[in-house]
Amino acid sequence: MEIDALPGRELIREGLRDLAAGRESVAALLVAVGAPRLRRAGLPIPALTFDDAEHRLYEFLARAHADSAHSRYNALIRRLVSFERACECGV
Repeated sequence: MEIDALPGRELIREGLRDLAAGRESVAALLVAVGAPRLRRAGLPIPALTFDDAEHRLYEFLARAHADSAHSRYNALIRRLVSFERACECGV
């Protein structure tokens, strides 16, 4: 699947690279959150994902940005959902 025109592609690409390398990052955790839907849309998601990715993502954000973790988490989830929808529509 070609993702060059999709919203949030840079974050998803980063997450795919980090997952493939076994790195736990914001982007990798975000891709892990969306892995089932992204796989159904045809993206090659690495086998390595993280258990409880939603909570791990929030905790990761809270460590770095305690005051704004909630809003950052919500913004990231919105970007993921936007990307997923665009994939499903074939944009």
